[in-house]
Amino acid sequence: MIHATRKTLEEAGDKATDDEKQAIETAISELEEAVKGDDVDNIQKKLDALTEASGKLAQKMYAEQAEAAQQEGGEGAESTGSKPEDDVVDAEYEEVNDDQKKQ
Repeated sequence: MIHATRKTLEEAGDKATDDEKQAIETAISELEEAVKGDDVDNIQKKLDALTEASGKLAQKMYAEQAEAAQQEGGEGAESTGSKPEDDVVDAEYEEVNDDQKKQ
């Protein structure tokens, strides 16, 4: 969890505010200290704090990526939306059971 969070923080670069970076770094430090001890409840509490702090950044990054993809996709969808690429046939069928024919 710590390694993945650090990697996410590194990838975020300047997209993360100083407050977000500080909150995540603090949560990482506290979790590293908690892991050195034997108090499972404290470790879980610190892990939850790190998850919450990093989750906010991940959510922000995901929203930005989705918005960028939507803008790119929205422009291309208008030009391809009028012509279908696949020939789709809507049909009904009846399943025939060979055992019923023999009786």
